[in-house]
Amino acid sequence: MNYKQLGKSALEVSEIGFGCMSLKGSQQENERIIDKATELGINFFDTADLYDKGMNEMSIGKALKNKRDRVILATKVGNEWKADGSGWNWNPAKAYILSAVEGSLKRLQTDFIDLYQLHGGTIEDPIDETIEAFETLKQQGKIRYYGISSIRPNVIREFVRRSNIVSVMMQYSLLDRRPEETCLPLLQQNNIGVLARGSVAQGLLINKPAKAYLNYNEEEVKQAANAVGLLSFNQRTAAQTALQFALQNPAVTSAVAGIRTLEQLEEAVETESSPPLAQNEMQTLQQSVKVNFYNEHR
Repeated sequence: MNYKQLGKSALEVSEIGFGCMSLKGSQQENERIIDKATELGINFFDTADLYDKGMNEMSIGKALKNKRDRVILATKVGNEWKADGSGWNWNPAKAYILSAVEGSLKRLQTDFIDLYQLHGGTIEDPIDETIEAFETLKQQGKIRYYGISSIRPNVIREFVRRSNIVSVMMQYSLLDRRPEETCLPLLQQNNIGVLARGSVAQGLLINKPAKAYLNYNEEEVKQAANAVGLLSFNQRTAAQTALQFALQNPAVTSAVAGIRTLEQLEEAVETESSPPLAQNEMQTLQQSVKVNFYNEHR
């Protein structure tokens, strides 16, 4: 497994990260997959207090309790569950973040969180207040670093300008090249790590039937999937081609893959040893479908 420094932090994260939201099995099944992931070299595990109303954090915390010194734990904050459990409200307030971290620390069974991420954000948020919360938590030793999970260029620009974020988690794939226009260059220029999620585009690039996705119609999605398929052979699967597309952008530090089974885990990890995409192969992928751009929150 290859490891890269995450932005300006001292965190060395595996190029393949483990997106924990997909874990839906029993505790025993989850621990079996996580144990194998660490054995194969994955050290970055990403969850959120939102997932399964905190149960995902609990499962991850229990599974990694005895491996805490060998892993990098990332979780997210900002979505506050309603009292009746019917949904959640967006809450980026300082008081809420300072309170919510206590629940995450308890569920994750740890004294500190390596990477605490704002789980969204809008340009109307009290951004300076949110930043103050994260800086306070750093001073208290409850988090080591902080970042944001966002696809909004206007929000990302403000955090780059005002804060000490070390990372941005964002959706990036052959079917979502919107970050290429401004976000990826901006983050690379400022030495802020990109954690790419959704690199297989909900499975549409590898095995799911084509359907409309973002601003692409069904035929365009099919064209992209066909291009991925053409470059996949006995030494490189379609999923590995899709992951490599994301990883070969110089701004990307890690591709965070949603992993649910041992087979998915092994396939994702083997991306590291599969043949890298040659320049002509990258061009084939890039030319298979028109580039898309952000229309909102620019």
